[in-house]
Amino acid sequence: MRRELYPANWEEISDEIIERSQGRCECRGECGLHRGRRCVEINHKPARFARGRIMLTTHHLNFIKSDSRRKNLKAMCQRCHLRCDAPMRAERRKLAADRKAGQTRMWPLREWA
Repeated sequence: MRRELYPANWEEISDEIIERSQGRCECRGECGLHRGRRCVEINHKPARFARGRIMLTTHHLNFIKSDSRRKNLKAMCQRCHLRCDAPMRAERRKLAADRKAGQTRMWPLREWA
């Protein structure tokens, strides 16, 4: 986590979002699962679809870490959060590989790159 991208009071904001969720993942399909239904994972309980315990995290829907508007934030379990971020991470890896190979782009493929 690059702290400089987040607001100074990020921990307080994140705690507020997790409290708003009432301890349950707020994903409703943003991760590619659930098809509009809310995820069933509950904070600090054993994971139903993975190993270990659930630890809710706060996800930025628009991927801009400095945008801490409450409507841009959702509490998500690790699985949903990682799945939401997967396309962004894949693109960043591709851009890094292109740069290493000397390939440049005139513009990034997505806003988050």
